[in-house]
Amino acid sequence: MFLNTDQQWPLNAWYQAAWTHEVEDKPLARTLLNQEVVLFRDGDGKACALEDRCCHRATPLRLGDVVPEGLRCGYHGLVFDGSGRCVIIPGQERIPPQAKVRSYPILEKQEIIWIWMGDPALADEAKLLVDFPWNDDHENWPHYHDMFEIECNYMLLIDNLMDLTHIPYIHRNTIGGGDQKGQVDASMDVTPTDAGVHYIRWMEGIVPPPTYVKGAGFPEGTLVDRWQEFEYVVPSSVLQWTGALEAGRGAKDNREQAGGFNLRLYHGATPKTETSCYYFWTPLNGYKPKDEAATKTLHKEIAFTFTEDLEFLESQQACMAASMGDTFVNIKHDVARLPARRAIERMIRAELAALQAAE
Repeated sequence: MFLNTDQQWPLNAWYQAAWTHEVEDKPLARTLLNQEVVLFRDGDGKACALEDRCCHRATPLRLGDVVPEGLRCGYHGLVFDGSGRCVIIPGQERIPPQAKVRSYPILEKQEIIWIWMGDPALADEAKLLVDFPWNDDHENWPHYHDMFEIECNYMLLIDNLMDLTHIPYIHRNTIGGGDQKGQVDASMDVTPTDAGVHYIRWMEGIVPPPTYVKGAGFPEGTLVDRWQEFEYVVPSSVLQWTGALEAGRGAKDNREQAGGFNLRLYHGATPKTETSCYYFWTPLNGYKPKDEAATKTLHKEIAFTFTEDLEFLESQQACMAASMGDTFVNIKHDVARLPARRAIERMIRAELAALQAAE
């Protein structure tokens, strides 16, 4: 499934730790890349991340409180600022220089809190390869954020998004209903990139699926030209633009037309452990942006659709774990999945090479 190495993911990269709204006035604990982390906002409202372990008696800092000076341990009251430095020890004036915990570089952009889990000296905003400006445009792209914890390797989730021929089978009552053959036989245009892979699928003159009919109100008997555009960006993000217009409106030449069905989706798959991950997702309503009920319905429909994937992904993880050493067959529909795998392997290989060169 991966390179012949124990390293399942790059360390020196930006990963989504949370949505901005998740980090408020209480500590938020997450296990990220096998490391216990706690997030909070300092007195200036800046998001911070520390190792979830007090340097005094190893108490998890998630059990503490956010105070103006930083994060206060719930056991003996030591307070740590956003850099991890202890700034208050109750009843003691002198603070030993070794009284500190590890801190992690944080970036906050487009309603996403990004964390750098590797060498902090290498953290660079320019290395954040993901750009999703639609998150900042609530007027034209209203949305709600969500997150699932999934018991599968993060790259199985990426695989799932790189091969959409599962949709008419798993999601037949939502986004996969309608013309099954037209979906499986979609034309594919795949372009490997330096940071991953981009592809677009076209299904022309097909029956729209139930979710699209519910969202756009296509009249009975209407055929549509449907597209699915995806871009995987290493190490763990997928950007999506999906929609449909009535056949004959020239969707291939201009997808930016009023009417029809049109949404963007952000997917983030942050490793929790080797066999579990956080799935951050948000569907953005581009077809009825002034209709709050439509935005809520879209979120509900997509949430139900994604829960259908969970059983398969978690079962696949368990089955793969019991099949270690087995060889799996690649088929035609892996044409985007395989470049995605090669991209993450390149990133891991480059990191390992840099570490070896520095020794």
